[in-house]
Amino acid sequence: MRKRIRFRTLINDIPLNYKFILIYVIGVLLPIVVINIVFLGEMTGIIKEREEQNLEISLERARKDIHDFIDGGVAISHALNTDKMLYETLDRTYESPIEFYEIFDDQLRHRVTGYIPVNNHIQRISIFTDNDTIVSGGSYQLLDDKVKNSDWYRLRQQSTLPVLVAAYRATVANSATVTGPYLSVIESMDYFDTYNTYDKLLRIDIDLSKIYDVIVREQDYLNLYLVNERNEIIMSADSGYQRGVTDAYPVFELSEKVKNKDVRVISIGTASYVKGWKLIGVTQGNRLSSAMLDMQLYVGFIAAVITLFSLIFIYIMLRSYNYRVKRLSRHMQKVTNEKFDLIRIEEGNDEIGGLIQNFNIMTARINSLINNVYKLEIQKKDLEMERVRAELNFLQSQMNPHFLFNTLNAILVVCTKNNYSDVTDIIKSLSKLLRRLLGWKEDIVPLEEEILFIEMYLKIEKFRFRDKFEYELDIAPEALHYKIPKMSIQPLVENACKHGIQAVEGEGVVKIAASVSDDRLCVSVKDNGKGIEPEKHREMLISMRSESTSGNSIGIRNVYRRLELYYNDLVRFNIDSKPNQGTTVSFEIPIRLLDHQDYPQGE
Repeated sequence: MRKRIRFRTLINDIPLNYKFILIYVIGVLLPIVVINIVFLGEMTGIIKEREEQNLEISLERARKDIHDFIDGGVAISHALNTDKMLYETLDRTYESPIEFYEIFDDQLRHRVTGYIPVNNHIQRISIFTDNDTIVSGGSYQLLDDKVKNSDWYRLRQQSTLPVLVAAYRATVANSATVTGPYLSVIESMDYFDTYNTYDKLLRIDIDLSKIYDVIVREQDYLNLYLVNERNEIIMSADSGYQRGVTDAYPVFELSEKVKNKDVRVISIGTASYVKGWKLIGVTQGNRLSSAMLDMQLYVGFIAAVITLFSLIFIYIMLRSYNYRVKRLSRHMQKVTNEKFDLIRIEEGNDEIGGLIQNFNIMTARINSLINNVYKLEIQKKDLEMERVRAELNFLQSQMNPHFLFNTLNAILVVCTKNNYSDVTDIIKSLSKLLRRLLGWKEDIVPLEEEILFIEMYLKIEKFRFRDKFEYELDIAPEALHYKIPKMSIQPLVENACKHGIQAVEGEGVVKIAASVSDDRLCVSVKDNGKGIEPEKHREMLISMRSESTSGNSIGIRNVYRRLELYYNDLVRFNIDSKPNQGTTVSFEIPIRLLDHQDYPQGE
């Protein structure tokens, strides 16, 4: 107990400024620091996992595109290798170049080049044959000694694969001295045994710029290297695809810098012609650190903003408390010196504001007691007189409902003695109507009660308008016992009588209908009055759904708002009116939302 008292005394002895600083440091700043440290740790793992997924996706995306390029070349090679007409024309012996050109124009001109427009990754398609009767040029070349001494032909001869994908160097087109890199699909045309008079060799050159574009596209994630079966770098973002004359394909080796980075290797494909080909990806290293730095800067910025905001907020709160407490303390010192000055500042509604208000009240009362006791007594008497007068006015303003009913009964007796039957009926209806209004305690009543109430009201209106007014009730029996909010129909009927019937020169008719259809309770009030102009009709619909309580459609708006409050937006409320053709106001409520009275409600 002593320790508890000592601790409480120690807390109470701390000045208010230091208390707020401690609250800020322990309750705000420390949680922010701890949460940020935990958040940074969690986010670091998430960012690493996300970057790992991005690297895998980047590597697989590049592999698939390069594999598709090579597969596309292989597919075209297979299509040409099985072209019997191509075999037949290339295996023929031509008497003269003119005869070859005739066959060329007729069958060979577009037979090979037609594949290139729909396969934009194919740079060139060439067919080599040792048939010296064809004219060498374009897609058809003579298999001479120069070709047989080339790198690609030597690779084809050394390979045992039916289809060879080879990277090599050869002279660039339109230049006899400049060489460049090539990636080709090479296949011997020996599909048909009957056309083997001459050797035929098919070479499809893949556009290396397309592969280069794929590698450069993924450079934000990985430094990619396309490596063949001899571990030679065929393509990379650093080397490009246009090497100099003497450049050879370098062998891929991990440098000291690369060894410290994450290296990923994936095979280009499983087919025999790309066996040993692989795509090597070296992580950039700075992407993850950049993402981490961005995240740290973002979290640091958010933490700084929250810290600054909380600091400003604590300062404002502290200043509010400190200023008012000091003012209160100074005025309490004045009271000890018999100076009863009021604290004239904005007190506020918090506890200190309450203290200042109570202090001002106490000071004013003490000052009044000391300086003006007599005047205080007179004020008390005046206040007492005002209170009594207010009570009398309140009592006089009240009317006893029984007195009202007794008066109506007295008038009813006089009218009965004098055979004023019309007046007698209307007084009975008015008396029932008033009793029903005073006796209605529940907000939800059966439709039967609402209709009885409306019928009494319509009898009074009938008495007012005489032969100018008629009303009809079309109420389905199964609808009578469903409960609806009271006074949901009467304002619509009153509106029809007030605005619709009074302006009719002939007989005015108000029809009230209620039925159950499509699992909904349907209620409508129709009159044959003057109707509503289109512009006023639009204003009425807008006013009905607005929050403002002003306007000329308060009765309809009240009904709409009450139904909306009870049944949300499931109520269908409609106003249908045409000038000089009358107005119909209707609403429909789903049966499932309504309570049902299983027994008839007695009077």
